[in-house]
Amino acid sequence: MFERPLVDTLVGRLTEPRRLIQAIVGPRQSGKTTAVTQAQARLEAQGTPVHYASGDEPLVPGPAWIDQQWEVARTLADGAPVVLALDEVHKIPGWSERVKAAWDRDTREGRDLRVVLLGSSPLLVRHRLDESLAGRFETLASTHWSFAECREAFGWDLDTYLFYGGYPGSAPLIGDFDRWRSYMVDSLIETTISRDVLALARVDKPALLRRLFYLACEYSGQIVAYTKLLGQLHDAGNTTTLAHYLDLLDSAWLVTGLQKYAGSKVRRRASSPKLLVLNTALMSAVKGVPLEVAKADTEYWGRLVETAVGAHLMAQRVQDRSGLFYWRDAGLEVDYVVETSRGLTAIEVKSGRPRDRDSRGIDTFVTRHGQATAMLVGQGGVPLEDALTTLG
Repeated sequence: MFERPLVDTLVGRLTEPRRLIQAIVGPRQSGKTTAVTQAQARLEAQGTPVHYASGDEPLVPGPAWIDQQWEVARTLADGAPVVLALDEVHKIPGWSERVKAAWDRDTREGRDLRVVLLGSSPLLVRHRLDESLAGRFETLASTHWSFAECREAFGWDLDTYLFYGGYPGSAPLIGDFDRWRSYMVDSLIETTISRDVLALARVDKPALLRRLFYLACEYSGQIVAYTKLLGQLHDAGNTTTLAHYLDLLDSAWLVTGLQKYAGSKVRRRASSPKLLVLNTALMSAVKGVPLEVAKADTEYWGRLVETAVGAHLMAQRVQDRSGLFYWRDAGLEVDYVVETSRGLTAIEVKSGRPRDRDSRGIDTFVTRHGQATAMLVGQGGVPLEDALTTLG
């Protein structure tokens, strides 16, 4: 079975001296549970006992379930290291307080019990971690699958990946487009919006948030003013509400709004967002046309290509804490600006659309920012396949 690099990282941290709780966060259907079970097999082969338990039961367990699983793991310790993995932990009422109490008790008593937490609701898990377990955990990101991973695991070529995106659970269904699309909409899109976003945050206008997501899929890769978005949504909301809802969709690993690159952080926050879907499968599911039809639409396929590059860069940003922006001034534009401790990289994606012929934007940006480097991805530059494998 294919193993992601996450498995190596998790095994490495769980074989170190006990320091922090390992919290695996990421979008639904990105293989978090699979990674933990693969790590469990490797740890047990090395002689480290692992107790895995899931809160995903027909009748949701009460808070005492946490204590029960912890005691099972403690009985396995016998003075040696032991690992406790709690899956779907967010479904247990008051789970973070119970975890905090048990972890602190083990720390006081010198017990070498190492803990992994994960769940299918990234917003709920992350919210409670930040709220109750501050200083006691570190996160491991289970991002959307990359092109390199889908190529190795499923044998996909570039066009297949661009269209079907990086959701491994949907891979067996791509031979039947209608079935694949139903899975994406029902099991991923609507589940994430209704169970994650609407269950956690106060959303006064849930219909507006849902329509914002679908509109973002339509406009992915484009810079759209909040006022224009409100006009498209035909709603009496305001730009503050819309910006907040976009942040919620970002936290759920669905859609983000890139800020304009500027020296001032205040100016960045005040900019119009560049909408970016974080997995091209979401665009394909919302568009609702098969691969062959999508490829024949040059404008749409170009936006799919640009979105795939942006989604790849966003996944890298999660890993290395870099910044990702766009740039525009006086009609000149740069698709992506990556800001790291090493400097700036301006990236222009060439996908064959008419607008791709204009390179004045990236030239102007590099001239104004003397330390910046320029990169073309696609026609005349780094091949798209190579960029989606190595670009970071």
